[in-house]
Amino acid sequence: MKLSLATPALLFSAISLLLLAYTNRFLTIAQLVRNLHARYKENQSHIIFGQIQNLRRRIILIRNMQIFGIISLLLCVVCMFLLYIEWIAIAEIIFGIALLLLIASLGLSAREIQISVKALNLHLSDIEE
Repeated sequence: MKLSLATPALLFSAISLLLLAYTNRFLTIAQLVRNLHARYKENQSHIIFGQIQNLRRRIILIRNMQIFGIISLLLCVVCMFLLYIEWIAIAEIIFGIALLLLIASLGLSAREIQISVKALNLHLSDIEE
């Protein structure tokens, strides 16, 4: 496969949209944590504490998703520079690493979604009983 300047550039929009989605998730969870923290101060319920712990795990996952996404984007830029100065072999390796980091970011995203769905199912389980 011949790696051209356009190949890593194609990932720019995809990674940028992913980072925007990750940021939106983070901001939503941050607001939930603030609200639950205030509720926990009023009523120290173990349910609220459990929800906060769940959100803490999700925040860590989102942070790691963002870090892997940002490094992937950075490596795409480095790859484009290396292609520009015609260091093709190194550019191919850097691009491969960028793809692996993007895969890791997406994998963490899938895990965060699983945790989120599990938390919602637990939250709704009292209605079904």
